Amino acid sequence: MELRLESVSFDYPAGPRALDAVDLVVRGGETVAVIGANGSGKTTLLRHLNGLLRPAAGRVLLDGADGSSMTVARMAMCVGLAFQDPDAQIFAARVSEEVGFGARNAGASGRHLEAIVAQALDDVGLRGSLDTHPGDLGTSARKLLTIAAVLAMRTPIVALDEPTVGLDASAMARIETLIRSLAAEGRSVLAVSHDLRFVAETFSRVVLLDGGRVALDGPPEDVFDEAAWPRLRASGLEPPPAARLGARLGLGSTPTDAALLVAWQRTSGV
Repeated sequence: MELRLESVSFDYPAGPRALDAVDLVVRGGETVAVIGANGSGKTTLLRHLNGLLRPAAGRVLLDGADGSSMTVARMAMCVGLAFQDPDAQIFAARVSEEVGFGARNAGASGRHLEAIVAQALDDVGLRGSLDTHPGDLGTSARKLLTIAAVLAMRTPIVALDEPTVGLDASAMARIETLIRSLAAEGRSVLAVSHDLRFVAETFSRVVLLDGGRVALDGPPEDVFDEAAWPRLRASGLEPPPAARLGARLGLGSTPTDAALLVAWQRTSGV
């Protein structure tokens, strides 16, 4: 499914313009990270994708269909969104009910629904928590629970707001693997993140928002290249450690640890 934003603008009441004529196209199977300082419009952008917010100007198109003609429920069947704060999303009394809610509304039932729920919980490492009350889970597990609920809906587009906040290294690795698996299935992933190392290691494309506008858009090798650092820093961001070390060593654009190692081996003859 293709997602397209055409000149999307949005203003909060009595506040500054949150999005300003944003143009963005995301095709099936793309993994796109949206970065930027606090207040740059990242979460606002995500909430336009499934109708929680509506543009003041411009359009959100899903496979060519204008989102303004769709209900929030219909858009949510196309774009599954996991919030930054899991407690703003969780409502059920059991983990299995929480994960199955969206899938049930999408038409799944019986053993098929049970299988979908089990698979989603497997994907995030929570299979053993089926009958647990979500309130009895730790913060990290509740975060994974909301992601599982989105996965169970099987939407062609998955949107994640700060998916790694509060996660340990093991859970972060699971999220990285999950994003790659979704892309391999042809599903698109858009994620807002302040963790630029995670962004560089996991996503094929990076979009920098600054003041509600798209300031940079390209692969990590371009967005985190030394030539782009002044633009990143003007937005209050520092490039990932691997990119900074690679530049210091004269190795070129090395946004990831793996790219840094390959460049070092190539130049050192190892």
